[in-house]
Amino acid sequence: MNIGILGTKLGMTQVFDSSGLAIPVTIIKAGPCKITQIKTLETDGYNSVQIGYYDIKSSVLNKAKLGHLKKSNSSPVKYLKEYKNTSLQSASLGTIISVNLFNIGDTVSITGKTTGKGFAGTIKKHNFTRGPMTHGSKNHREPGSIGMGTTPGRVYPGKKMAGRLGGKQRTIKNLPIIITNPESNLLVIKGAVPGKVGNLLSIKKS
Repeated sequence: MNIGILGTKLGMTQVFDSSGLAIPVTIIKAGPCKITQIKTLETDGYNSVQIGYYDIKSSVLNKAKLGHLKKSNSSPVKYLKEYKNTSLQSASLGTIISVNLFNIGDTVSITGKTTGKGFAGTIKKHNFTRGPMTHGSKNHREPGSIGMGTTPGRVYPGKKMAGRLGGKQRTIKNLPIIITNPESNLLVIKGAVPGKVGNLLSIKKS
């Protein structure tokens, strides 16, 4: 049963292997999560498992969400995430999912929201080259011509222009697990993952 786990990005550091090579790693506080709902082909049209993460006060949630969580005897949680599965034999309501789900050497896919950088110009967003800075040039960081004339008389969709940068969901695949710490619910992953410190992450075996 390929159920993932939710976690929080704590930051990056480095560890050293047996040969003294420095390995860049990301530390993630993963879980514990609780199964809050099981969807089946007969009742919902597909098989999936919903898990909850990050305990909060009950006063933060509305009655609909509290009622939903009450069915699985779950405490109020901030985040809910659904994982589709083809097999649900070992899933049951209220089961705790922890970092024990993973082993050192496993590869995982991590999904999260990238760091939002606001409205960015073409140089920052698309790596465009700037114009001349001297000799009377009036084009320094402007986007320049967008290439269209009377024909076709419009700008084609998808043209690289200024706009919002970051803040989008991205998945990094095949990241190996370097260290697991079940006592502190920590996963140490080789490489970088989306987002900044405190970002919500979904971790699933590749």
